[in-house]
Amino acid sequence: MLSLSQYHQMFTDHLEKYTVNAVPKNLYDPVNYILNLEGKRIRPILTLVSTDIFSGSAKKALNAALAGEVFHAFSLVHDDIMDSADLRRGNITVHKKWDSSIAILSGDVMLILAYQIFENYEANIFVPMATLFSKTAIKVCEGQQLDIDFEKKQEISLDEYILMITCKTAELIGAAMKMGAIIADATLKEQEKIYEFGKNLGIAFQLQDDYLDCFGNENAFGKKIGGDIIKKKKTFLYIKTLELLSDDEKSDLISLYNSCHDNPQEKIALVKNLYNKCNIENEIAAEIQKHTDNAFQILESLKLPKEKNEFLYNFGNSLTQRKI
Repeated sequence: MLSLSQYHQMFTDHLEKYTVNAVPKNLYDPVNYILNLEGKRIRPILTLVSTDIFSGSAKKALNAALAGEVFHAFSLVHDDIMDSADLRRGNITVHKKWDSSIAILSGDVMLILAYQIFENYEANIFVPMATLFSKTAIKVCEGQQLDIDFEKKQEISLDEYILMITCKTAELIGAAMKMGAIIADATLKEQEKIYEFGKNLGIAFQLQDDYLDCFGNENAFGKKIGGDIIKKKKTFLYIKTLELLSDDEKSDLISLYNSCHDNPQEKIALVKNLYNKCNIENEIAAEIQKHTDNAFQILESLKLPKEKNEFLYNFGNSLTQRKI
């Protein structure tokens, strides 16, 4: 096994070689732009790691990792349009730098390019990966639609929320790991287990993101704290707090959350006061731990060599306990 920084560098080197030089430039320049924005590269790293876990060649998995990252970038471009976001990874979003029509088309072409990258593999790898990819792409779209639907719904259950983040975020993390297992020719049982491991980690990862958006350190997190509150996003924190508050306080939170407050920082502070009243930090920590434990139970059932087991265990903890 390599170190995480080595996997990151391996993928970055491969990504830097992937430039789409084609016309019209207004279609392809945004593709190159979004792919070259600095990011954590968690999904492609997991594809490389998973290949090594099952004794395959991480180098052989580079194109699969690239396809996954191109697909992820496509989803970000479209998400940013729907969210009217100005910044992505500290840089201007594609639809702001160009325009929404160009961003939609560039996102569309990235989805097609992702499949095209898979054509580098022989049929016995291409077919199961394309099948997995199609299923995952549909799930991501379902998750995005659920997220949009939630904006208009006053009451959302925790089960509904977990389903949404599973589709929108966790499925792609699980698929990234399964792609590596497919390339390494792991058994179908091993492929399914590493997929479920990644999916559970993905749920915990998104819940940690919810937590950091509200309670993180702004300098470490890299974006404004309280963004979900300002955008009126119905996260785990909001939904669980509604469950725990009295009827009167519940009405207060709903009214406050849906208001267009003159002072955003005051609104964030007032919402956080209600969160703190319900010890919401402990509640979300317990939920994160539940899904992390689920992932680690699946990991144990794989009966991997000690070094590989510890690698995934440490990586899982680094994802779900991160501060950025």
